[in-house]
Amino acid sequence: MSEDRNDPETGAAAPRRRGWARAACGALSGVIAGFCALAFAELVAAVVRPEAGPVAAVGGAVIDRTPPALKDFAVRNFGTNDKLVLELGILALLALFAVAVGLLALRHRLPGAAAVLVFGAVGAAAAIGRPEGRVSDALPSVLGAVVAAGVLYLLAGRLSRATASSPGRAAAGAFDRRGFVIAASAAAAASAGAGLLGRQLTSAVQAGAAASRRDLVLPVPDSPAPAVPAGADLGIRGLGPFVTPNKDFYRIDTALVVPRLDAGEWRLRIHGTGVARPVTLSFRDLLRREIVERDITLTCVSNEVGGPYVGNARWIGVRLADLLREAGVRPPSEGGRADQIVARSVDGMTIGTPVEDVMDGRDALLALGMNGEPLPFEHGFPVRMVVPGLYGYVSACKWIKDIELTTFDAYDAYWVRRSWSPRAPIKTQSRIDTPRPFSSPKAGTVPVAGVAWAQHRGITRVEVRVDDGPWHPARLAAQDGRDTWRQWVWEWPATPGSHTLEVRATDRTGAVQTGRRVGTVPDGATGRHTVVVDVT
Repeated sequence: MSEDRNDPETGAAAPRRRGWARAACGALSGVIAGFCALAFAELVAAVVRPEAGPVAAVGGAVIDRTPPALKDFAVRNFGTNDKLVLELGILALLALFAVAVGLLALRHRLPGAAAVLVFGAVGAAAAIGRPEGRVSDALPSVLGAVVAAGVLYLLAGRLSRATASSPGRAAAGAFDRRGFVIAASAAAAASAGAGLLGRQLTSAVQAGAAASRRDLVLPVPDSPAPAVPAGADLGIRGLGPFVTPNKDFYRIDTALVVPRLDAGEWRLRIHGTGVARPVTLSFRDLLRREIVERDITLTCVSNEVGGPYVGNARWIGVRLADLLREAGVRPPSEGGRADQIVARSVDGMTIGTPVEDVMDGRDALLALGMNGEPLPFEHGFPVRMVVPGLYGYVSACKWIKDIELTTFDAYDAYWVRRSWSPRAPIKTQSRIDTPRPFSSPKAGTVPVAGVAWAQHRGITRVEVRVDDGPWHPARLAAQDGRDTWRQWVWEWPATPGSHTLEVRATDRTGAVQTGRRVGTVPDGATGRHTVVVDVT
């Protein structure tokens, strides 16, 4: 009798097919184990704190060790989605690692399962090693890895067990399919349940923070912002609004998990060199003080020439200089011993700000509100710093919890340790918003419009030129203040063909925006924004 090679149980290809099926199930075992690790880690993190989860911890550690050039590349190419890209990258690497240990466990069951503990060790080390890390932060990664190791050991055992109907054929690829399916399904279901419970617990913990923000009614400012003058917003199609809505305001920070703090539990400590009277303030203490409202434009140092990481908002808060003087702090110009404010966030970020700039009379605020509502969580609720005229990385500490007075010689803040300048006043810049690059406006009068900024100096002139020709003065919108950006427009008599538009601004000191192109590191980009269009 000849052998039927199409018979799944008797043909020569059958063992090979069973071997491939067993290998696929081995890879699946690793993935399920990895899913278990993340799900149970999230459950434990809900009890410890959300920032201690392995993905957040490893991602934070990656951000901490990212060279400035790579960080700039991520912001330039992914924008505010840079954190999502990082998280997806971590999950992809975890999936590959999980497949590898799943296949290893097929041949070496115990070493394969033990290899899962490497995941726990990496996550634990990353969590503890973060600036705000604590020993308890290791628990989510460690316990998640232990659960995952047990799951992989169990599933690998099912894959190495021959079925009762095929004794002695385990070497040829036979395994306990039914047992594996049951065990894998149970593990996946348990993991899904743990992950769901973890999310519910996290939501319950954060409910107090959400309620404190929802119930907060901002006080009427004692020093209201002047009314925005008529004509500050030119209302030109394609030109961004004078006031940037909160939902559109740029967000650049290192927090993979946005801190959610209860305003009722928030505290701020002011201490350090030259502080005669250290103080700890509550949110209610701030509300009792003089409340100031101001329009201030913020800019990120990662903003390339013509970039989007600049926005204007109406902020409400308390003058930081008043708090410092009451604590006995004097600026260096008055003989003060400290020249740097180190602001610390609950996520471990440290930001160093010149004491002189905060106390020179500008409206440096501990902000409580943004555009008429409490700060969004993504922008620092319940309290953040806002200092006009300085890039955000040296002034705009979100989720602030501590202010230490020290010196630039004694301490390097987070970004300074990563090759950025310790002092970073905002540079005079301008941007063309319309027409868009590579657009095709029709010949005739084309409005060329955009914004210019030189916070705490103000803009006095904007000029535009075409194809390296003569500079033409643009019409400026009404000036709201020297701490906000300014809109402008030039009516261009466009002729058919390809043209290059270029803009430059002049600030109130008479300084003209330079045409020399420099990258963002170490203290902000320079150069002039150009746009190429094809007039039809």
